[in-house]
Amino acid sequence: MKKLLVLSLIVSAFGSAQAVTLFSNGPVVSGTPPISVIRTGGTLFGAGAQGNVPNLVAEDFTVGGPGWNVESLNFYSYQSFAASAFTFTSVVWSIVSGDVNTGTVISSGTTEATNGGLLGYRVAPATPTNTDRAIYQLNVNIPDVLLTAGSYWMRWGITGTLASGPWQPPTSDGLVGNAQQTLANAPFSSLVDAGDTFGVTLPFAIQGAVVPEPGTYALMLAGGLAVVAAVRRRRQS
Repeated sequence: MKKLLVLSLIVSAFGSAQAVTLFSNGPVVSGTPPISVIRTGGTLFGAGAQGNVPNLVAEDFTVGGPGWNVESLNFYSYQSFAASAFTFTSVVWSIVSGDVNTGTVISSGTTEATNGGLLGYRVAPATPTNTDRAIYQLNVNIPDVLLTAGSYWMRWGITGTLASGPWQPPTSDGLVGNAQQTLANAPFSSLVDAGDTFGVTLPFAIQGAVVPEPGTYALMLAGGLAVVAAVRRRRQS
């Protein structure tokens, strides 16, 4: 009984830590008014990320230190000609350790997407005020996932209510990257902008809490044992 109480105290203390942004692969939009402009030499508005096909995209990330407790995810997408309305329904996602195609799936699901707000618009350099492609933040609450230090891939696709898209815009800084894409269950391969033939970077974010260091666990355990001892003495008195 005492061990169960101590364990409960430790889990409670860890779980009560305020969620923070552990990783962000942005920026999504830039400037005033906020927009995401196709980079010089490029032609890519957005990559196909229709989760029901499935067409999926992927980006890698690294977990450092003792690890992360992942609680929620943010994705960013648009459906063309949506009249600046939120038209997204769910996100198909998975977290993979190792290779994007053959690695171990740590956690996955199809989860409701809630409206995180209109962030701006994906535009061409010649039409910076165009509002046909409204980029929204999609908030996705997932069951807590404990990730130890290492290299991972986030894979995702999105469903919406319109015929065009959902589309996945690159980051607004036009950074060349190693994003991946799979179309209709084909193996993942490099996602490139056909205009300049360079790879792209896709924005997403991870929220949660950093796993306490071993020394912190020891302090939490000692504190839990002290509480148990105090309760026992009170009962005996």
